[in-house]
Amino acid sequence: MQIDIVNQQNEKVGSLDLRDEVFGGRVKTDLIHESVVHANAAARRGTHATKTRADVSGSGKKPWRQKGTGRARVGEIRNPLWRKGGTTFGPQPRSYDYSLPKKVELGALRAALMQKLKDGQVTIVEALSVSDIKTKAAAEMLKRLGIAGKALLVDVQPEDKLALSVRNIEGVRLLPSNRVSARDVMNTRRVVLTRAAIEKLQEALSS
Repeated sequence: MQIDIVNQQNEKVGSLDLRDEVFGGRVKTDLIHESVVHANAAARRGTHATKTRADVSGSGKKPWRQKGTGRARVGEIRNPLWRKGGTTFGPQPRSYDYSLPKKVELGALRAALMQKLKDGQVTIVEALSVSDIKTKAAAEMLKRLGIAGKALLVDVQPEDKLALSVRNIEGVRLLPSNRVSARDVMNTRRVVLTRAAIEKLQEALSS
């Protein structure tokens, strides 16, 4: 597979051969699904909490003696059966993250990039940079590249000037190539990669 490389004025300056063993074949959507579900689970805050009988206010004293009153036996007013008592087996703070094999993550990223390539939603540029820290300059660069709406910009080592320039553009994210996941690729309309980034990704995904 061959893909065009453009400069920041959207003028073709060359082409790049993509390896068929990396970006060819069937798109494995099941791997993408597994990776996205894992990323969503890892992103959950998990700060939910309920008060147990140890957390609610109230005395721990036994309200009445065990036998002889004709009433049900009870140990304390904080027990879960009573009003304002503690909650039994309620949600507690926890992490929803779990481990996913590295091969599954790499396979999912490969499949996500393949899908975007087949849909014609990938743009390869020679380099991504701006001369000044200005949102307007970054927006104009994206406009020249034909990028509108949600976009993912990927470079090996993104420039600080560019990162500061695009952070206020709604729907635009800038990531280093070693931090990109299948969820990032699928959760955007267009993917813009530098030549260095696609070469780095191709090398990592072929292993």
